This record gives sequence, structure tokens and C-alpha cells, in this order.
Amino acid sequence: MKHFFSLLVFSTIFQFASAQSKDETAVGAAVQSLRKAMIDADKAGLERLTAARLSYGHSNGRIEDKASFIGNLVSGQSDFITMDLSAQTIAITGQTAIVRHTLSGQTKDGGKEGNVNLYVMLVFGKEAGQWKLVARQAVKVPPAQ
Repeated sequence: MKHFFSLLVFSTIFQFASAQSKDETAVGAAVQSLRKAMIDADKAGLERLTAARLSYGHSNGRIEDKASFIGNLVSGQSDFITMDLSAQTIAITGQTAIVRHTLSGQTKDGGKEGNVNLYVMLVFGKEAGQWKLVARQAVKVPPAQ
């Protein structure tokens, strides 16, 4: 009986750890899909990956809702030419995932070329089994001294 109880506890812990890693993998895939949709200005992909009440914060303090976020990417007002993500971490609590990473890339916002180097925090929520972007906030990486 003692061994059965130990096996049951171990099995429960293993199942929990597996569920967490599956969610982390799914969130990581959602981040990569979002990155690609932003570069491609893929309206359908952006619609699918974002929550209805999206709050998208830029490093300059500007905040967009879902319609303006997608509209600005599709119109070229916001245009990512390249987007590289590094130092990514994913923390999951229930139906919420917090993703942090460093984003560096080339932009051509409104036809004007530029470069970005940002720290980004993304919040994803699980809706009907799919991870969707609920909120994002970016800050500029301070220049090296």
C-alpha cells in the first residue's frame, strides 16, 4: 500500500509537470506565430492570435486596442521588416501565461526605416483551448554605458 501511494504521488506530479510543459510549448508556438503574423502583416493570423480586448502597449507609451493594432500593421503604419526574439521566458499560472523576451528588429513604420531594441512582456490567456494575446507592454533597452 505504501508503494502504491508513492507511485500515485509520483504519477500525479509527473502529469502536472507534463501539462505545464505542453502549455509552455503551446505558448511558445503562439509567440512565434504572432511574430510571423506581425512581420507578414497577416490580418487573419493577427485576428486569430489576439483577444477581443487586447491592450497593446508600445515603448513610447502609445496603447492600441485590437482593431488599431491590426489596422496599423496591415496598413504599414507599423511595419516590422525583421524581428528577432531572445532571452525568452514563459511562466504559466492557470489559464494565464506571462512571456518576457528581448526584441530586436528593423522597422519601416509609415515608410521610415528604423531599428528597435526592446524588453517586452506579453500576457496570453487561454480561450477555448487556444492561447491568445491579451496584453503587451514594451520598454526600450537602455543604451550600454
